[in-house]
Amino acid sequence: MSTPQISFLKGHGTENDFVIVPDPDNALDLPASVVARLCDRRAGIGGDGMLHVVRSEAHPEARAMAAEAEWFMDYRNADGSVAEMCGNGVRVFARYLQSAGHVSEGDLAVATRGGVKRVHLAKDGAVTVSMGRAELPGDGVTVTVDGRSWPARNVNMGNPHAVAFVEDLAHAGELRSVPPFSPESVYPDGVNIEFVVDRGPGHVAMRVHERGSGETRSCGTGACAVAVAAARRDGVDPALTGAPATYTVDLPGGTLVITEHPDGGIDMTGPAVIVAEGVIDPAWLETMIG
Repeated sequence: MSTPQISFLKGHGTENDFVIVPDPDNALDLPASVVARLCDRRAGIGGDGMLHVVRSEAHPEARAMAAEAEWFMDYRNADGSVAEMCGNGVRVFARYLQSAGHVSEGDLAVATRGGVKRVHLAKDGAVTVSMGRAELPGDGVTVTVDGRSWPARNVNMGNPHAVAFVEDLAHAGELRSVPPFSPESVYPDGVNIEFVVDRGPGHVAMRVHERGSGETRSCGTGACAVAVAAARRDGVDPALTGAPATYTVDLPGGTLVITEHPDGGIDMTGPAVIVAEGVIDPAWLETMIG
């Protein structure tokens, strides 16, 4: 049996880039090895991860969410591993649905392994995602790079984060490999680690090592985790003040605006762009599967 022809697109949100594979009926077999090769920047298309676009009713992990959200973002890390959520990925996923004519400007819902996310596609091109609430487990870790150590706050945005405030972003090192942290038992399934510096009131900058991908140009859930950690460090909790807290977060690939509301809900606003589309060579793909 010949390998089917598979269409793909390439998109990014603040330079967090993704291979997009439309597969409404969940008909494609995409093992981790194939995803990893497609995301390889030298041997494949290249990306920080894959957005597998599936109708919720067609995917066993999303079927229970189908009444709320027609589309499921089956997100994979660049190494092929499955992930709960990707904030920048949701924005790009929504932009793809719009460009494909599945949705129009306004509000929509996207199913993810981190739950159903509410998205707003604005006329000016910005995309806002309601990211849900942050969980703040009490157990943090200590992150160490090149002999320097910092306490890191444990923030969960549907996926795990450790947020460390540092004096200089260069202190984070190369970030290709996982920065050592202890105790490792706090994050048995791995963690995204953010290094953060202040730029001004309500304004921070960050670098991130994403679990399964290494350093990326941007991380949406990471930016949300950083904003929440910065607010608590600054003595701000919207649940107590009754007023939203907004932080501008600069990343290597651009800027995101994060707002935490008194009810705990967090909104993330930023750009999302589709840059190319094409077809994966079936013969090449067959060598990957074979």
